[in-house]
Amino acid sequence: MFTEVITPRFCDTDALGHINNTMLPIWFEGAREPVFKIFMPELNVTQWRLILAKIDVNFHAQIFYGKAVELRTYIDRIGSSSFDVYQELWQNDIKCASGTAVMVNFCYENQRSLKIPADIQNEMKKHLFVAE
Repeated sequence: MFTEVITPRFCDTDALGHINNTMLPIWFEGAREPVFKIFMPELNVTQWRLILAKIDVNFHAQIFYGKAVELRTYIDRIGSSSFDVYQELWQNDIKCASGTAVMVNFCYENQRSLKIPADIQNEMKKHLFVAE
């Protein structure tokens, strides 16, 4: 698991004083950076090999301004060329949101998916989600 703690900004709120629902995909993407580094340690965009195929976000509880949130990032499934990243957002010891991103190892030059190399799969396995 990878973890990151962020402090919501005032501009992240909506008219009701909650964190705007559009922020979670942005926060989740930022928290996927350690996963990106498994594929591209230098994060060199000229050698980028990942595409986002699908995302979903589930809201479990309200998220509030002024209190830190913890983003937890796991690998949930590893396929031959794609994998799922499962993420949770916690605030005040409450799981407030969860989501999954389906990522594909991709060759932009050939516009095709690529098999995930064994060494990368092995590194990803270190971060597998285990349900409690």
